Amino acid sequence: MTEKKINFGIEDGDAFFAHEVSVNFNPTQMVLDFKSITPRVDPRSNEGTVIHIKHNVILLDVYHAKKFSEFLNKRVADYEKDFGKIEKPESVKQYEKKRKKEDKTKEIVKVPEYFG
Repeated sequence: MTEKKINFGIEDGDAFFAHEVSVNFNPTQMVLDFKSITPRVDPRSNEGTVIHIKHNVILLDVYHAKKFSEFLNKRVADYEKDFGKIEKPESVKQYEKKRKKEDKTKEIVKVPEYFG
């Protein structure tokens, strides 16, 4: 038998920091939609702030989604074993406390979470 060479290319994705993720599903797939939200201000323009939202979507069949969940839970447990329990940052706690107090004092129009 002769040896055949195979050429293939690999396209690496861009590094991506996700500020938010949503998970949706249908009978055969889980859809993970990772979002990066970046406010952009152009000082030369009178348009104000532009919100730039970038999505990276990952589709998994339901079995692989369950296996991924188990894998992620194990990796988080391993991390906490090595570095200590992961806790909510103090700045986030303060923000939530402030936001809760504001919610009681005025009517707030709810917007999608990725706007603030």
